[in-house]
Amino acid sequence: MSRGNRYDARHDQRQQTETRGASLHRRTLGAATQNWLLRHRQSFVLAWRQLAARPLASLMTAAVLGIALALPAGLHVLLANARAVTSGWDGATQFSLFLKPNVGEARALALASELRTRHEIASVRYVSAEEALAEFRRLSGFGEALDALEGNPLPAVLVIKPTLRANTPESVADLAKQLGTRSEVDFAQLDVAWVQRLYALMEMANRGVWILGAMLGLAVLLVVGNTIRLAIQNQRDEIVITKLIGGTDAFIRRPFLYAGLWYGLAGGALALAIVHGALWLLDGPAAQLALLYHSDFTLRGLGVNGLLTTLFAGGLLGLLGSWLAVGRHLRTIEPT
Repeated sequence: MSRGNRYDARHDQRQQTETRGASLHRRTLGAATQNWLLRHRQSFVLAWRQLAARPLASLMTAAVLGIALALPAGLHVLLANARAVTSGWDGATQFSLFLKPNVGEARALALASELRTRHEIASVRYVSAEEALAEFRRLSGFGEALDALEGNPLPAVLVIKPTLRANTPESVADLAKQLGTRSEVDFAQLDVAWVQRLYALMEMANRGVWILGAMLGLAVLLVVGNTIRLAIQNQRDEIVITKLIGGTDAFIRRPFLYAGLWYGLAGGALALAIVHGALWLLDGPAAQLALLYHSDFTLRGLGVNGLLTTLFAGGLLGLLGSWLAVGRHLRTIEPT
């Protein structure tokens, strides 16, 4: 065999060896992955069976977690509905430009057209002096007194409605101050003090919900941690035997972590049931109140994002509380 043929044979043999090694590595990696998934599935099912074997105790723990999670979730829903109600008060941040008496209707209409082109203004409504007088006569009840006047004392008015982007108390106040300096404008009337108070209250309530949620989240961690601690103490002998026969901490820890996850998910599901049950009870009175105010407002629930967030938060807090408890107490249990 020539030198070139021997080189080709060795090269082919090396390629075959590398191919067999790569195939063996892939099979080994696939088997390890399947084994890892199988162990986690077994621990997942085992944790559920252990909770189902103690239905009353498990239900009581899940109920405590559900109530703790339902409070911030319910307050969040309440705040979202309050925002929905206040967003419907489109006249809350409107303001009026009272025109000077010498401004004619043509100039007033031209000014209204000019203001409509501004990006921070959504609409401009022109109210003539005659329309203002007729509305005042209708609402005030002083029709006879107004008939005694020689002329119309009311000026023409431009009612300005800002866009959503500029519909904040500070932006509206700046816009009203700016337009009030126009030569055609006598003065601008704006009353947003109560709107500013409302915004401040809403912001304070929003932060209060976050603070309450953080405190109750800590309570969930403590409840789950204490529950898992008791489970570890009850299974102390089993843990010792498992360590004696070579069981690793990861193998022992896994069922407890899944138990905490199950507690958190069950607490999240109960929290959703509590919140939606409360909304169902309040839906009738809220609809009746909206009808009295000629409004089409309806109570809003958590929505899909809220549902998933509550379940995720419950599961995460349960898993974290279990992990903290297992990591602390499992180290203290060693065979002697």
